[in-house]
Amino acid sequence: MVRILIADDSTLVRRVLRSLVEQDENWQVCAEATDGGEVVQRTLETHPDLIVLDFQMPVMNGLQAAQEIAKVAPDVPMLLCTAHLSSKLVGEAQRIGIQGAVSKSRAGDIVKGINALLRSKLFFCQPAEIGQ
Repeated sequence: MVRILIADDSTLVRRVLRSLVEQDENWQVCAEATDGGEVVQRTLETHPDLIVLDFQMPVMNGLQAAQEIAKVAPDVPMLLCTAHLSSKLVGEAQRIGIQGAVSKSRAGDIVKGINALLRSKLFFCQPAEIGQ
């Protein structure tokens, strides 16, 4: 069973992500976190196989949290899931070692991203914005 940690400050978004994850019988949500500090703590407590991480969260944003997670759990792949996907954000995510980035508005890409990361592949969606 693949254990996935979901980090987002929105209860609604966490529910949607949980629903997407639980559609695959081989995946389970092992924990949820509502801010950047909590996702680091939950990573230490639950040892997930993969983390789906929001960009805009209190305490630490997703990039800051990913940097901390990489120090304590360097082998855990992270999928950045954001409403504000841009070329700049994708570049920053890649620079700090996040393995994938998707838009929250594209549920199919979230599932594809999880699948890719679980196969040790990178998965970065192109931002929809023109001129980014």
